[in-house]
Amino acid sequence: MTLKKRWRRGWVIAALGLAAFFVFAVGNGVGLAKSDASPPEGKIEMTGDIGDYVPGEIDDPVHDPSIFKDGDTYYVVSTGALKTTDDPGGIFIRKSEGTIGGEWDAIGEIPVPEWTKAFNVAHLWAPHVVKKGDTFYLYYVASIFGTNNSAIGAATTKTPGDVNSWKDLGPVLTSDPGEVYYNAIDPMVLEDNGKWWMVFGSHFSGIHMQELKNMTEPVGPVYSIASRAQTTEHNSIEGPTVFKKGKYYYLVTSWDRCCEGLDSTYKIAIGRSESITGPYVDKEGVPLLEGGGTVILTSEGNQVGPGGQDYIHDRGRDYLLYHYYDGDADGIIRMQGSSLTWKDGWPTVPQ
Repeated sequence: MTLKKRWRRGWVIAALGLAAFFVFAVGNGVGLAKSDASPPEGKIEMTGDIGDYVPGEIDDPVHDPSIFKDGDTYYVVSTGALKTTDDPGGIFIRKSEGTIGGEWDAIGEIPVPEWTKAFNVAHLWAPHVVKKGDTFYLYYVASIFGTNNSAIGAATTKTPGDVNSWKDLGPVLTSDPGEVYYNAIDPMVLEDNGKWWMVFGSHFSGIHMQELKNMTEPVGPVYSIASRAQTTEHNSIEGPTVFKKGKYYYLVTSWDRCCEGLDSTYKIAIGRSESITGPYVDKEGVPLLEGGGTVILTSEGNQVGPGGQDYIHDRGRDYLLYHYYDGDADGIIRMQGSSLTWKDGWPTVPQ
């Protein structure tokens, strides 16, 4: 056999071996990046640091999780660990270099800005992160619980995984008892047709929306987009999330009572509109401003009081991420991700 023929034979054998390994890898998930695997669907199996608490040992807070990506890395920010008013817990952050399901690794807390301590908070609440250009914007809450003495603050970074890189920008929106009718809490920011909007609100007069200038300056009218004042004693609606799919904008909110462990009655409801500022209606056509809303997720099995949700469209699928109280672990707060299934323009969430 000539040298040339031996070389060709060796190349063919090597190519066949490589092809065989590739087929094996695809079939068995071996040797491939996780981003090459099929995106998870259904109620996702969550792994890693997804919420735990052991007094004096572990405090891994996941209340009000908000998810975003930087390249192939997923991040979740959440309400900070409950500490003291002298040393409040900062917004907590974790990452996954795998999928939405994990493996999640807790990174730690973003330092608490000094101005928020005027609100006598033991932790900062309900964060949300968006990206504009190469900059990430974090929105968060300082509030005195049970009042609308509240403020939404902002911070920026280009390296979200570095907790010390976030530069605080101070308050963006405030509410004072007797001065305004809304509560400056639970912010969520999104872009639509070149404009940036912030949706916010909790109890009081319900959910509102206002345009943002330069990401930190609210401008123009404050739109009211949802309220349960006609149907509940304390207008129990909060945690708004807005996203667009097809011709509709969807408003997702948390209803009823949170933050009481296994006694929590939180649930997730939705409505939609053909305009970002409303009017939003539920599946039966009831306006959300009149108490309407289609419930898409309630307590099921060990997952009690799901809520504090966020939305992400990732790798061709729509997902909700939310927290719940674990009935198998004395009410410890965990986070859960689930893909959405759509029918006739309305989503369902696997239970």
